[in-house]
Amino acid sequence: MSIFGRLALLFVVVPILELALLIRLGQVVGFWPTFGLVFFTGVTGAWMARQEGIRALLKLRTELASGRPPTQALMDGAAVLVGGALLLTPGIITDLVGFLLLFPPTRHAIRRGIQRRMLRAIQAGEIQMKVVSSQPWTPPQDGPYNP
Repeated sequence: MSIFGRLALLFVVVPILELALLIRLGQVVGFWPTFGLVFFTGVTGAWMARQEGIRALLKLRTELASGRPPTQALMDGAAVLVGGALLLTPGIITDLVGFLLLFPPTRHAIRRGIQRRMLRAIQAGEIQMKVVSSQPWTPPQDGPYNP
């Protein structure tokens, strides 16, 4: 799928589906329960995003202090940021994806999947990495780098 198709899906199709789901939910359970659900997921999502964001920052600090590249902590932080933003957006689909990104076990599974996909893309030459440093980077001698 092209980048235009993905953007169309993200900014056109998803909001239409969200609106349809919210309208249908409102018809089934009523306006106030639907409003309460949207409000509850927003507040809960903001609280969870804060807690998980603090956890990601502490992990980032620990990895930097120990001299390790903070790739996992950065990916966790990005997932928490996206998850929190999705939970603040009214909707059922965005709430589900947001909670999946904030809940540590599912976030870690998603992160591992993204890492595997990126590694395959790098190995296939679809992604090229350039390192700018005064010293050349050498991979670990005990095998492939696996964060």
